[in-house]
Amino acid sequence: MSDWSDLTAALKGSLGKLSELLQSDAQLKAFTTSNAIDKDAIFGIKSSASDNTLLINVTNGGAKASTGTSKDALFTLSALPEHWEKHFKDVPTSPYQSYWGMFTTNMQQPGVEVLGDQTAFAQWTHVWRRVLELVHDAQCGPMKEDEQAVPQQDFLTGRYVYLEAPVWGRCKIFYEYAGEGKQPIIFLHTAGSDSRQYHGVMNDAKMRKKCIMYAFDLPAHGRSFPPKDYVPGTHTNTENSYVGIIASFVKTLGLRRPIICGASMAGQACLAVAIRHKEVGAAGTIPLEASEYLTMERQWHDKSPYVNQSLINPEYTYGLMSPTAPLVNKQLLWHTYSAQAYGIFHGDLDFCFGGFDGRSRVTSIDTQNCPVYMLTGEYDWSNTPDMSQKTADKIPGAIHKRMPDLGHFPATENPAKFVPYLLDAIEHIQKVRYENLSTMRLGDGTD
Repeated sequence: MSDWSDLTAALKGSLGKLSELLQSDAQLKAFTTSNAIDKDAIFGIKSSASDNTLLINVTNGGAKASTGTSKDALFTLSALPEHWEKHFKDVPTSPYQSYWGMFTTNMQQPGVEVLGDQTAFAQWTHVWRRVLELVHDAQCGPMKEDEQAVPQQDFLTGRYVYLEAPVWGRCKIFYEYAGEGKQPIIFLHTAGSDSRQYHGVMNDAKMRKKCIMYAFDLPAHGRSFPPKDYVPGTHTNTENSYVGIIASFVKTLGLRRPIICGASMAGQACLAVAIRHKEVGAAGTIPLEASEYLTMERQWHDKSPYVNQSLINPEYTYGLMSPTAPLVNKQLLWHTYSAQAYGIFHGDLDFCFGGFDGRSRVTSIDTQNCPVYMLTGEYDWSNTPDMSQKTADKIPGAIHKRMPDLGHFPATENPAKFVPYLLDAIEHIQKVRYENLSTMRLGDGTD
């Protein structure tokens, strides 16, 4: 077993392979080919136990590896030897699949720090992330990738609708729908993204048979238009604005007792809907990657004039996924996060981190009338399965399941692995509601 106290020594046998990968990798070439790179930039990767550093010299069109010390680098990614040992497993466990996960996480990893220029660290995030993946490939071989059938047909229909909603006002919203089942379900996208995240689920044959599925982009997100008086960069999401737009969507489309399902920020919104289910007319909620209250030290690079938002936002979220998720799905997440407008992700995180506080309210959720079935991917280091379980434990009648091999975006990462969990959740909600309605009609047998 390698001694990871000296990273350069531990990687010595794979440095030749790394040089080959740095020269041949199409993604790295795409990230580094720009005439704006008018001078070399050097960053480092090292163990905190030694200053022997793997140096990556980035130029216009490529990168080369050498060894030296951290003083030779613009910035250096540093972690404890045991962190690097876990990162360089064939398939790392959470949060070691990502340096972002090691560096800024709710599974705090003391000893992980970025040395040197912090702004440069954020500016070059796409390059150092890809280089770290190539270092892993050189050391361990190509990452195992889950198999996925290639879709042959798409069953979604897209439309626009005008909604009147609190805070937002009158908005032109894009939504999609699919399925011929009886159970309506609404999918809510994560912070700073859009409903393309759910295409895999909405095209699934079992889901189409079971449900009529809807997914919409929040105002100013994805393909939806911003409100009339919106000033770019001023977006901030709140519980009232989020629950209000969901309720407006349900009312405008005339949906009867839909299930509400969403991840991350949208998972928090699902808990808010469960608390306020009568306002929405919800039959139940399926909060994904959610908890009653979430805090995390924010880096603020997502709204910085010095950092490219279309690079920092997708890179930060990329590391929240399972390392074995099909690459095409991870790239879709990267693409959709890179495609959002200025300040949207930042404003959504205002709600996600501290903006929603259900700590004194989740215990009052009536799970007989609005069942709650929570799901959390094991690779989610921003909202861990343990955090979700603690919330579920406070909600009488709620269920929580941990999902192996999935991360923060289960519906997108691997729809085939996620759908069975989703179907179980839908069945549970329908069963509880049926039993409750039967009891209300027939009595409980004691009268």
